[in-house]
Amino acid sequence: MISRRRLLMGSGAFLLAMSTDNLFARQDFFPLWPDEPPGGGGPSGALRISSNGSWSNIVSPGIQRFLPEQPNGKAVLIAAGGGYRWIGMGREGWPVARWLNSKGYTAYVLSYRLPGEHWQDGNRVALQDAQRAIRLVRSMENSVHLLGFSAGGHLLGMAAARPDFATYAPQDSIDEIVPKADSVGLIYPVITLEPPYTHTNTHLMMVGNHPTAAEEASWSVQNYVTRAYPPLFIAQAEDDPTSDPENSVIMTETCRRVGVPVQQIQLSRGGHGFGLGKAGTPAAIWDEAYAVWLAAR
Repeated sequence: MISRRRLLMGSGAFLLAMSTDNLFARQDFFPLWPDEPPGGGGPSGALRISSNGSWSNIVSPGIQRFLPEQPNGKAVLIAAGGGYRWIGMGREGWPVARWLNSKGYTAYVLSYRLPGEHWQDGNRVALQDAQRAIRLVRSMENSVHLLGFSAGGHLLGMAAARPDFATYAPQDSIDEIVPKADSVGLIYPVITLEPPYTHTNTHLMMVGNHPTAAEEASWSVQNYVTRAYPPLFIAQAEDDPTSDPENSVIMTETCRRVGVPVQQIQLSRGGHGFGLGKAGTPAAIWDEAYAVWLAAR
């Protein structure tokens, strides 16, 4: 039986496919869950898409699959940022998918539930969706590489660190798959929610205005990194005003301390939210460095 949530989301995805037909000739959409998402609740109404392609009111989460003309056999799951208030599809998700397609990668763009949109499972909902998405992609592909931006970097960084964390009760046979990633790319990510790095929307949406130290620690990615963490690529601008550049330093040092392979790219300028970067600026170099790194995985 197709639920109302799935029907609404599927309609939104279909309209999006129509409007971006000139960008992606081969695309389709998969709802993450067989029926209602775990826990219940959520927003009312239909998916909202802003003029710049940001999504909110995520009624039912899913993944958009974009197929390359010459596939290389590898898949990348993308999570755009937005401070867990919206999802920046127009700036990060779709352009990055198109770029990955040009390199031969099958790209999956994740639309995840937002914790401020009245879901009963609160701040767990995005991680539930990320785990389910990794499982779903792995059921269709030989490999799953993760690429997250800003809050999407926090989300996929956490998902990569905690594949054994049971955030929801199994729904079907897909949930028998362990949601492990083959590699992780984090671009201007939020990593830690611990002081003094408490000014971000990610911090506000995940732990609120007056969290305990334990709550902040429990949603800080670096606290879960072990030797089993996938190989990491991380890039951030030194003048990032939103996610302190120390986030990347903390993650890099943590990975190196436990023996996780890591490549860190420090950009002299670029700010935050630059996506693929503007040509001719320092922020525009990370993508080709990532392409070389990913090809070796």
